[in-house]
Amino acid sequence: MNGQVSARGPGAPVRTSVVGLGWAAKSIWLPRLRRHPAFAVTSVVDPNPAARAEVPQDRTGTRLLADVSELSRDGTDLAVVAVPNHLHSAVACRLLRMGVPVFLEKPVCLNSAEAEQLAEAERAGGAVLLAGSAARYRADVLALRRLIDRELGELRHVELSWVRARGVPDAGGWFTQRQFAGGGALVDLGWHLLDTVGPILGPVGFDQAVGTVSDDFVNSGSAGAAWRHDAPRETGSGDVEDTARGFLVTEDGVSVAIRASWASHEPYDVTRIRVDGSAGSATLRCTFGFSPNRLKRSSLTLVRDGVETDVPLPQEEIGAEYVQQLDELPALLADPASPGRTVDEVRRTIAVIERIYRSARRARIGARSTRAVRAVPHSTLLNTEDHHA
Repeated sequence: MNGQVSARGPGAPVRTSVVGLGWAAKSIWLPRLRRHPAFAVTSVVDPNPAARAEVPQDRTGTRLLADVSELSRDGTDLAVVAVPNHLHSAVACRLLRMGVPVFLEKPVCLNSAEAEQLAEAERAGGAVLLAGSAARYRADVLALRRLIDRELGELRHVELSWVRARGVPDAGGWFTQRQFAGGGALVDLGWHLLDTVGPILGPVGFDQAVGTVSDDFVNSGSAGAAWRHDAPRETGSGDVEDTARGFLVTEDGVSVAIRASWASHEPYDVTRIRVDGSAGSATLRCTFGFSPNRLKRSSLTLVRDGVETDVPLPQEEIGAEYVQQLDELPALLADPASPGRTVDEVRRTIAVIERIYRSARRARIGARSTRAVRAVPHSTLLNTEDHHA
């Protein structure tokens, strides 16, 4: 690392710049960073003057900047990057090459090539890359992981799903455009699910990966995430999936089923994680994220030898996991083992996402071919077969 953190002095707050002033920055990061004693928001960066003007000032006199080039390497200990998806890698690479440590919102990148660009920028600038992984810090997810370690024996199968009733995001249009978002629900919600399964399985690779996608809701005017207060969407303009399903098999034979849905026929937004082991099964039901259309409480159950047991869970406020992650960031910034660790995880995550998308594309091509054959009159098929004979 480049030494900015140690230069602050023991106990001094992390001088932080928030880059990008969209929903995530204004609703998640700015409020929590300003309340957290370990951080001082010294600047915000956004090319839009109107977005900068909406940032309320506090006693620290936050600087309002138009471009990351205005940041000082010596005066910035961390840049929290929350720009639109297609800019994640480019903005983070600029900062890393400047020697500024970066905390990058998910999806960290949109493809494997961008992952390698981030790795090179981290090496070239000598600054560490960290990534958003708030779901790992949820109290109920941590309780599930402890239960897995104590009670389940050898792992056999993991099922993860995050299914919203109505929750297609927009953010001014880019969220449902593949060229800007990189994908739909799989890139958005699926990244959280894959990030959650990582600590459960460890740093394993996948021998097999297949998947499907569908877009039944993405262009429906009634399926939007109203709680995000996005601008009204133009129906019919989205070209990404609202639902993705995947099935994976690890190198050591553990199977993983994943489903990510922005919208569905369900009444509530529910996240479900079930883990089957040789000695028992555990199921967590909760709701990730900030949607108000959620389960009232998280629940965790253990099933063993036909007996189901409810496991007590600590209840926490919505969004507490983001504060828990902020609690850990100063130590991660100072840890000499941090450089390269995030990129290794990102490589595994984006590789799985790419494989699921490739499988889904092959399935759709096959389905179109099958429909085309079915559309040909039966007599024509017979004549074609006779001709080739």
